[in-house]
Amino acid sequence: MNDRDEQWQAAERLALTLTEGGLQRMAARTLAVFLFTDAETVTMGEIADRLGVSAGSVSGSIKSLLSVGLIERLPAPGSRREHYRLRDDAWATLFTSQNTVVQLMLAAAETGIATTTANDPAHRRLTQMRDFYQFMLKEIPTLLHRWQQHQATHSR
Repeated sequence: MNDRDEQWQAAERLALTLTEGGLQRMAARTLAVFLFTDAETVTMGEIADRLGVSAGSVSGSIKSLLSVGLIERLPAPGSRREHYRLRDDAWATLFTSQNTVVQLMLAAAETGIATTTANDPAHRRLTQMRDFYQFMLKEIPTLLHRWQQHQATHSR
């Protein structure tokens, strides 16, 4: 077995761990491709080939990873295929307001709050949900600043 085969086995083990942690299986395997690829960018077809699945089965995973800010779509002049890559700030973006899932959670909480009355237990739970996400979004810039400082002093 060569080093590349060992890397792809590690990628599949990582995907299994991510799946056990709650990520959908295909999204976990797709993320593993982004983490272990040698290429600067990959197309949906290349991901499908690497995983031995159809491009259609990768499509939903790409949308999911885009929505949480882990990957980004890149222009590819002269290519008819869309190219994607893992964002340089992927892990930080996962916890910011750029994460569309966080924005959807906030919007859902606000909508629910508007449809309930103050003495309704649902109103209390939805308010707590909204307040949590608002608090997190307010605190994250400080945490990310500390992370960037850490990266600057510990980068290789």
